[in-house]
Amino acid sequence: MLDEDDLTALANDIQENGLLQPIVLDHQQRILDGRARLTACERVGIEPAFVTYEGDAPDVYILSVNLRRRSLTKGQAAMITVKACSLREQDSRSPKEQTARSLKEQLGVALAVMGRASTVLQHAPDLVDPVISGAMGLNEAYAAAQENKAKANSAEVQLARLREEDPELAERVVEGHLTLAGAWAERTERVEEDKRQRRVATRLLDEVVPPLAQARGTRTFSRYDPAFASGAPITREIIAHAMTALAEMDQVWQERDLP
Repeated sequence: MLDEDDLTALANDIQENGLLQPIVLDHQQRILDGRARLTACERVGIEPAFVTYEGDAPDVYILSVNLRRRSLTKGQAAMITVKACSLREQDSRSPKEQTARSLKEQLGVALAVMGRASTVLQHAPDLVDPVISGAMGLNEAYAAAQENKAKANSAEVQLARLREEDPELAERVVEGHLTLAGAWAERTERVEEDKRQRRVATRLLDEVVPPLAQARGTRTFSRYDPAFASGAPITREIIAHAMTALAEMDQVWQERDLP
């Protein structure tokens, strides 16, 4: 709607010159264009004239006639259009795409400009209204939207990789309990700790298993004397534990297909 001063000026003009442009209705008698003219007519007591819109795209018509009346840049017109299109209900004919194409034809706004406006709407929604008001140019907002899109894509890739490497950490990120950067820092710590443990375990097995393999045979075992033991004496319980450990080691080696 017009502000009060403009509405008063319109009413005075209609009173003096009559209603030069009729009010447009759809087939359900809803106003598509001319709310301000109707209000002005009511103020000065002039009977308004009506016409019925016969086209099949009333939303396109509404946007088109209103955008044409205002001194807007192509970027503003495109931004208003894509914002309006995003509010429309979807159907099997993809009406949002049809609206964009129809307005492009009527307003002379290139689809590429519409595309940049769509990118802003999707990846920098906080900049939509500044573009519409003229506080920011579409190209500037588009550049910011592209940066946001690149960051989002990068984050999606990192999260997908984290899901593969550590699903538990990825789930904590999705639930908001951990940032993506924090999750990767924790993942790095886990990897380093795993390397340390593998290094210690490998060194221990290298020191224990080969000498034990060389000691096979009853002559070596029959010469064992607890009096000469450098550590805790070997007992049958320790031997049983060693046998269990070697059996487990053999099973792991088979699963890992190690020689």
